[in-house]
Parts: sequence; C-alpha cells; structure tokens
Amino acid sequence: MDAFYASVEQRDRPELRGRPVIVGGDPRGRGVVSAASYEARRFGVHSAMSIGRAARLCPEAVFLPVDMDKYARVSGEIMTLLSEYSPLLEPISVDEAFLDVTGTERLLGPALEVARTIKERLRAEVGLTASAGVAPNKFLAKLASDLKKPDGLVEVKPGEEADFLRDLPIERLWGVGRVTARDLRAMGIETIGQLSRVPAGVLAKRFGKWGTLLHELAYGRDDRPVEPFAAPKSMGAEETFDADTRDQEELRRTLLAQAERVARELRAEGYAGRTVTLKLRFADFQTITRSLTGEATQDGLEIFRRAFALLERVTRVKPVRLIGVSVSGLMQGGSAQLSLFSAPAARRERVARAADRLARRFGDRALIPASLLEPPKSRQN
Repeated sequence: MDAFYASVEQRDRPELRGRPVIVGGDPRGRGVVSAASYEARRFGVHSAMSIGRAARLCPEAVFLPVDMDKYARVSGEIMTLLSEYSPLLEPISVDEAFLDVTGTERLLGPALEVARTIKERLRAEVGLTASAGVAPNKFLAKLASDLKKPDGLVEVKPGEEADFLRDLPIERLWGVGRVTARDLRAMGIETIGQLSRVPAGVLAKRFGKWGTLLHELAYGRDDRPVEPFAAPKSMGAEETFDADTRDQEELRRTLLAQAERVARELRAEGYAGRTVTLKLRFADFQTITRSLTGEATQDGLEIFRRAFALLERVTRVKPVRLIGVSVSGLMQGGSAQLSLFSAPAARRERVARAADRLARRFGDRALIPASLLEPPKSRQN
C-alpha cells in the first residue's frame, strides 16, 4: 500500500487530501514518524525519522497520532480482497503481502492482469492506492513493487531478471544497508549488474554465507515459497522516553513492564521463544541490539532477567532515548512445555496464566508486578 497510515487518514478526512500528513504523534513530543504522505516526503520526511526533525523539515504538515485499531481494520479488508485470488497469501506486514497466482491463468488471466484488477478494486472498494510488482519470485516482486510508487505496476518476466537488475544500485538488494553498501563500493561495485560478475567464491570469502546469498540475489534467484499463515518470527515491545535518561531504575522498570507484555502476548498466541533481544537507542539516535539465547520461555520474569543482564553489560556513556525487548526463535506449544520447567518456573507459569485471565476480563493493569507500582507520595506535615 502507498503511505498506508497517512493515506487512510487522507481518505477518511477529505480536508487532508493534497496536504502533507505525518502520522506519529505530537511534533513537540519525542516519537518517530510512522508514516508520511507523499506530500510530506517531498520535504525529506520519511518513516522512522524523529518527529521533531520532521516538524522542522515540514512545519506546515498535519501531525496525527497512530490509530492502530483503524489501520488493522483496513488491513483486514485488504487481505480479504487479496485472498479471493489465491489461497497462497502471505502477509508480511499490516500493509503488504505476497500472493502466488501460479496456475490461475485459465481462471483469472495473466498475472499482470490480476495485479491490475486488484489495484483497481482496492481503489474502488477500499479507497486506497497500491503499488504492485509481478515477477517469478518474492525478491523480484518486492523490488518491482517499490520502483514506481505511488500507484505503480511493474512486471519482471521470466528470462528478463538480469536486464531488470543490471543498472539498479546495490542498495536495492534485500539486506544491503549502509555498511554492506560501503564495503561493496570499496570493492568497486556500484550496481547489481557489477555484483553479478563477481565470482561467488570471492563474495563468500569476503562476507561469508551472506556473500553467497548476495550472489544469488544479484542474478534474481530466490526459491522461497509464499507461505500462508506463517508463524511470527518474533514478538516485542519498545518505548521512547519523554526525556533521555541515564536512570538505571527507570530502565529496569520499563524493561520489566515490557517483558510482562511480551510474555502475555506469547502465551496468548501459544508460543515460547529462545532468544531475548535488548534494543537501545541513545540520545544521538545510535541504535544497538544485544541478544541472549537459552531455553524456550514465555515467562515474563525470565525474559526480563535475560534482557536486564544484557543491559548491565552495555557501557552507556550517552543517555537512552528508547528501550525495547523482543523474543525470537519462537516455537509453538508453550503451555505444553510445563513439565519441562523447574518447579518455581512452573508455578510462575500458572500464576501468569491466571493473571492473563484477569487481564482479559479487567484490563492489562488489573494485576501487575509490585515493583511497577508508583511509590506513594510522602505527606507534608
């Protein structure tokens, strides 16, 4: 979808159409841009930029809070429409999905026509524009969908992969960020075509397994299937502080609350995870992650202990702007693993599930760790 959150707001509020719209919160706050309309992007505003910087670049923009419930409802309409064309539908975010229409030509026509029809229906029935890529595999389809936004439609036919990729910059390859692009340019590689001419062994020696994958992508090869109803790769929570902080107790309390939220989500979905990852963003926007892998868990206290152990290992010379925790390496059947837990962990698991039932009935703050309660204010005599 094109600038999804902002486009939904412009659809629902006609007075915003044609105006720069930035979704992410109060420009006087400390959040980040979740979405920017194309009118705002002309000023250099983009997602993940600090909301304050966006306000300086585009002071005339309309700033709106994130309304995730509304966006989720619209996403449901979009995915329902897509599912009419193939059962092989793989959502990869709230506003993006892969659709495999292999073998439907007799019923639906060529894939390019399917994409055009879907775009027309989304405009007519949902009131939004989308950009589509049609290609032999997921990598090329995703790349093609990004090339002519907004409202784009790009096809890569079988046999034309090399021509399509040849002159594109190396940053267009999945996973090639600033650091990898810098390393490739140091080797004299600017385009995907140039990368394709480097022997796979040279890339593997320089980048390890990632180098072998780069070589495959440079030729447009990607054998991953479209996987409907794929399991989530991770679950997490993060928070931007109202003011940058060095306070260890504030960091500890925030991590504990996040760990409990993540654990509740894991239990609700029936997952446990092996890897806990701590995320820190400092006042200068430098962002780091640290991970720790152990036995699979859906226990908030255990998630917190691992995350806090990671926090204590980080040398922090700058104040912290954002902190987050996530759990990955997920496996299903978390509640079925109780017999494998230690006795204390099993007791905590039963208590946690009782707390989950209370939360569903009375709200998330019906029962929380005592250390998260605000201390009583002292009385003045």
